[in-house]
Amino acid sequence: MNRFALHLAALAITLASTGPLLAEDDLPIRNCTFCHGVSGQGFMVAPRIAGQRPQYIENQLKSFMAQVRDNPYARKYMHNASANLTPNLVTGFAQYFASQAPRPADDGDKNLLATGKDIFENGIPSQNVVACVVCHGPSAEGVRQIPRLGGLSYLYVKRQLDQWNEGYRQAAHPMPKVAKFLSPGEIDALASYLSYVE
Repeated sequence: MNRFALHLAALAITLASTGPLLAEDDLPIRNCTFCHGVSGQGFMVAPRIAGQRPQYIENQLKSFMAQVRDNPYARKYMHNASANLTPNLVTGFAQYFASQAPRPADDGDKNLLATGKDIFENGIPSQNVVACVVCHGPSAEGVRQIPRLGGLSYLYVKRQLDQWNEGYRQAAHPMPKVAKFLSPGEIDALASYLSYVE
């Protein structure tokens, strides 16, 4: 059994834990940070969840539990990791990670920042691309169940946009309809810009 599988097994054992709040040293939180990094700052394939909108975190965990997220990374990692979550843990995870101060990844191409900012703020009307700011807020901070994008890693945002561009994710999600009009270069620029937004 590999290291990741062992951590998933440990997570499954501890998911029956209850309680209104979770702390950094609690085993369920430590199982999340194995992939999502210390305090949920993001690590490799797993996005930063620190400072994310609590309603968004809850909604995503529920969609993983219901296995309606159809992208390859959801199937590979989160479907199993979320299979036995309790309502208390879903709420606890959302509260804990939303309360952590997010740090920007700063890993995009600085030469693309101006282009990315223009797409974020103004969209590309000629390609039917709506300005990201309309839903995600002026500082990419998110609104209610709409996620915070500011400071997410270039690689993560690029991968998500690429997958939406290819038609992944649940049918009701609005992003595939937007991302399908973005070129690879525009995706690079947008992902680069967002990685530097605080």
